[in-house]
Amino acid sequence: MDEIRATLFSAGLRRLLVEALQDGEQVIWQGQPDGVARMIMWRFLWWIGFPWLLLTVIAIRSDWIDRAAQPLVMLGVAMVAAPLVMLLQDLQTLYVITDRRALILRTAWGRRTASQTSFEAMDAVLEILDIGGGAGHLNFASGRSTRSPDADYTGRYGFRCVRDAPRVRDILEGARAGTMRRSHTQKAAALASAATRNA
Repeated sequence: MDEIRATLFSAGLRRLLVEALQDGEQVIWQGQPDGVARMIMWRFLWWIGFPWLLLTVIAIRSDWIDRAAQPLVMLGVAMVAAPLVMLLQDLQTLYVITDRRALILRTAWGRRTASQTSFEAMDAVLEILDIGGGAGHLNFASGRSTRSPDADYTGRYGFRCVRDAPRVRDILEGARAGTMRRSHTQKAAALASAATRNA
């Protein structure tokens, strides 16, 4: 089982995980997004943001712009800061696979959220989108709101920027298969019990 990286946010994530687990539910795997991979994926914002800020400073010093200076500076700062903000959010995010469901837990920006997807609500085929650097998106549900930070523009939902996504997919598939085997065994036992009572 992977461990939560030791950061200022680890204790809060552990507390949220304990609160989110149901009675008897077991954690099979837990991990966090690869924040560095996400920063690399969004590095084009730095390629735009730093030259933007430089040109804005030159324009301000040369008196080319006056009232437009503040919005232009703010836009440049936003582009430069965006990947760092994403890294901070990733440090406050925990992905969990249990013997019943997949959980996405967050303590970012003072809001504690726990999103769950039961095995029954998942797509039959789990999809991996490689983003490079040994990370990828593991999509296990579709038709979700595109406003979710864990869904793409088509509504495919899952673990974003997870390290070694094929291994995590295998763990999730194994957890689903174990649950399916248990449920079939329980149904068979119930049918046998009913047959015995009717005999």
